[in-house]
Amino acid sequence: MKRYFLLLLLLPALAFSESLFSPTWGFLIDLPEGYEYTDGNDRDRYSFSGPGGSMFDIVVYNGVYKTMKELIDDVNRRLRNSGEFDFYDYNGRQAAILKLNFNNFSGWGFCVELSSSAAAKPMFLALAYGPADMEELELFHVSALDSICPSREERYYPGPIIEYSYPRGENRPVTLKGGISAAVRENDEEAAQVLVEREFMILKNYIDTPYWKEAWLRYYRFVYRDSWIRIAGPVSALVNNLGGKSTGSDETKRAFAQKALTFVQGFNYERNLTESDFINLVTAVVKGIGDCDSRAMLWAIILAQADIHSAIMVSPYYNHAMGLAEIGGIGARFTINGIGWLVAETTDKVDIGLIGQDVSDPRYWIGVIFN
Repeated sequence: MKRYFLLLLLLPALAFSESLFSPTWGFLIDLPEGYEYTDGNDRDRYSFSGPGGSMFDIVVYNGVYKTMKELIDDVNRRLRNSGEFDFYDYNGRQAAILKLNFNNFSGWGFCVELSSSAAAKPMFLALAYGPADMEELELFHVSALDSICPSREERYYPGPIIEYSYPRGENRPVTLKGGISAAVRENDEEAAQVLVEREFMILKNYIDTPYWKEAWLRYYRFVYRDSWIRIAGPVSALVNNLGGKSTGSDETKRAFAQKALTFVQGFNYERNLTESDFINLVTAVVKGIGDCDSRAMLWAIILAQADIHSAIMVSPYYNHAMGLAEIGGIGARFTINGIGWLVAETTDKVDIGLIGQDVSDPRYWIGVIFN
């Protein structure tokens, strides 16, 4: 049997991989590790070079083209691109996917309207491409484009490529553990697992490199972003069932966090026998199954929707994950970037703030803060 105890531990401040944020246009991009800025004007033009000869270009056109079709036609003409394109709706915005085949390069492009009060909305264009004979770069192109958030509205919304490939579909009713009624979209479970496996394949490229820690952080950020809206219905139902949002004292927040912890601790312990070994959060919350990282992230999202600042910590060394919450009171804590986070073990039925002695060395943990 594991020994659990209360402990104060310090986790060194982490250097998070930098994302590109445009204060002018409001978009955010979270590229895979190793992409380096090479050219641009830091306003409406950016170019990056990435692993294996991959490239990533961004241009914002404001008042240059009357329609998105006009923009795409001009891009295809200038590049002599032979790839096809397709229009679709991305979170209420007109968007398009482009297949790129030009001058011995191949890849993908994404175009979307940016928010604006003007009648003619600015258009955002991103091209991810590389040598056509390097098929292994396809994953990097897709992941780079899928990291695009055209505005703050999409920071907790599936990326534009997974949304195009797997439209979410209609709501379907589900019954959660404890008989709680909720609904999820019909294609969300499949899409969520596809994204998990794709991003894990990206992550594997960095395991034995200096970027390994940053790559782990990005992997969990990506899964968190993709999962948020997919499980918003079930999590909202859970929050209401557990007593509603906790905006009061640390004691009130702790009581809610403990109830949420008891809920995920009651899941059946199952692992996903794929390379990622990660059960997506739609499956986890709907079927009441999962191992440590699925449960820890789900618990963190439940707390976040209840207005409790939460995070997770993961350990490739211990092959384990736990939840973290910014709540006062006694208990084992990990200090990340100046915040002492209360730990939560999600797979053993112990109270919040207790940690197993055999997994308590802070040198082997990575903190993942999502917001």
